[in-house]
Amino acid sequence: MTSSRPYLLRALYDWIIDNNLTPYLLIDADGDGVVVPRKFVEQGRIVLNISLEAVHQLNLGDEAVELNARFSGKPMHIYVPVESVMAIYARENGKGMVFGEDSRDDEPPPKSEDSRPQLLKGGGDKGGDRPKRANLRVVK
Repeated sequence: MTSSRPYLLRALYDWIIDNNLTPYLLIDADGDGVVVPRKFVEQGRIVLNISLEAVHQLNLGDEAVELNARFSGKPMHIYVPVESVMAIYARENGKGMVFGEDSRDDEPPPKSEDSRPQLLKGGGDKGGDRPKRANLRVVK
């Protein structure tokens, strides 16, 4: 099963923009493949303003978030694998979503022999292995 994180990122980004708010991303700057200006990283994290006015060529892809932005007047290409996005939220009210560390936490556990539902054998007076037949009647 694919990760739901990129889909949720895109949906929340659209929702924040539609409400005329400023979308921010909280990034784990120490994650594998993350390319951000290290000068602005604090405690292994960086917050990026990804509003339409702040960035160019924003791509919220299935594998990564890519954009071009200026930091202290210097243009830079930013690359953040989706797994390194810790949260997306609106600057003005803090509404958004914080993601867990595991991007595949929505995946159902693998099925095993023990997890299959089993028929309960009743101790009915007929002693058979068949379950009792349902007994329905019309109530007026």
